[in-house]
Amino acid sequence: MVNATKGLFISCDIPMAQFIINLNNSMPASQKFIIHILDNTHLFVQPHVTEMIRSAIAEFRDQNSYEKPS
Repeated sequence: MVNATKGLFISCDIPMAQFIINLNNSMPASQKFIIHILDNTHLFVQPHVTEMIRSAIAEFRDQNSYEKPS
């Protein structure tokens, strides 16, 4: 018998994958969303966390951007 799991496939660079893994590790056990880490640049996650991951990445980028002072 085959077991199938619905999820979202994420392909990214290594630093972004590590960011997503650390985000998952910071969650309580009941809210962890990574189904499987395929390799250094590919993750399989639960589909309902798409917006949460996108907003966390956007917030991280905003915190780590440099704007030249006027």
